[in-house]
Amino acid sequence: MRATPEGTLRYAQTQPESRRTNYRQTVDGLWVSSVGLGTYLGQPDDATDAAYQSAISCAVAMGCNIIDCAINYRFQRSERAVGAWLKQALAEGSVRRDEVVLATKGGFVPFDGVQPPDPRKWTYQNMIATGLAHPNEFCANYQHCIAPAYLDQMIAWSRRNLGVETIDIYYLHNPETQRISLSHDTFRARMLDAFETLEEAVEKGYIASYGTATWTAYRCVPDTPDYVSMTEIVGLAMEVAGPDHHLRYVQLPYNLFMTEAFALENQQVGEAFLSAIDAAGELGLTVMVSAPLMQGRLANPLMPQLAEVLTGLDTDAQRAIQFARSSPGVTTALVGMKDADHVRENLALADVPPTEGETIRGLYSAR
Repeated sequence: MRATPEGTLRYAQTQPESRRTNYRQTVDGLWVSSVGLGTYLGQPDDATDAAYQSAISCAVAMGCNIIDCAINYRFQRSERAVGAWLKQALAEGSVRRDEVVLATKGGFVPFDGVQPPDPRKWTYQNMIATGLAHPNEFCANYQHCIAPAYLDQMIAWSRRNLGVETIDIYYLHNPETQRISLSHDTFRARMLDAFETLEEAVEKGYIASYGTATWTAYRCVPDTPDYVSMTEIVGLAMEVAGPDHHLRYVQLPYNLFMTEAFALENQQVGEAFLSAIDAAGELGLTVMVSAPLMQGRLANPLMPQLAEVLTGLDTDAQRAIQFARSSPGVTTALVGMKDADHVRENLALADVPPTEGETIRGLYSAR
């Protein structure tokens, strides 16, 4: 079982009428909420696990049907918390598996439950000595790898942690970590191998589709070491699997202070230079944005003038999320939420229509 267009549409249609504008359709045909729940922050302890499970229950009840994590978040505990929530929710009948979109990421070495005393020793014992990867395939001081056998293992661990047959969206996590350390040709070869591995995982039913979850790759200027061409990345997927490839998603940070994804025209598509968000649309990718609250900093009254533009909202956090999810080309804004009160505050937006795109564009022209 996995998320399906039919199941996600059913979920959206059971929501109150006021929430119908909260859902957008991905290139896979899935209907997803415009505000999703992220699971990055928090201590690796039982209390945080329980908090996330409670927050997810609250979020799904309030119309959120996309949950984002990564195998390395909280040393695999975020995935396991999501899996524990899903098992209980399915048993209770509060949600169906085909209604909820689960996304996770692989690339960074995840460790297991806690930070090991000697991370490099742990990596050697669990990744290198077991044959999952050669030492030369790691970057960032043995913290990052996208070698085929390594990715296969990460997918298997994530499926086990989440308790699912199929992961709906699987991201390569910050591939620019490899790009910074490698020549362009070596980076290209590693991405080709990674995409071939992910296409094989799709064929086996282990993942439904894949993407790249980035931090700087698509929003920096082209002559920097971490810059990645989105057109080239899509071209690599085409090279591996032709026009029917399953590279469908891109994730990148975007918020009131980090506006490059929308404002910086640094991605070449054909003869035109476009912003990363516009380029993704031209290339047939669904855009998920991360860090809309800049890890909580934008939940404070840093830009009180926004209340005059983003009207009908009660808090600065709501206005920051409204800005991100309403920007043209954005499908979902992923908000880290492990507190039920924050969930209720942030997901009150589910009952509020997004702001018109021209209003968002006007914020840029007014600068």
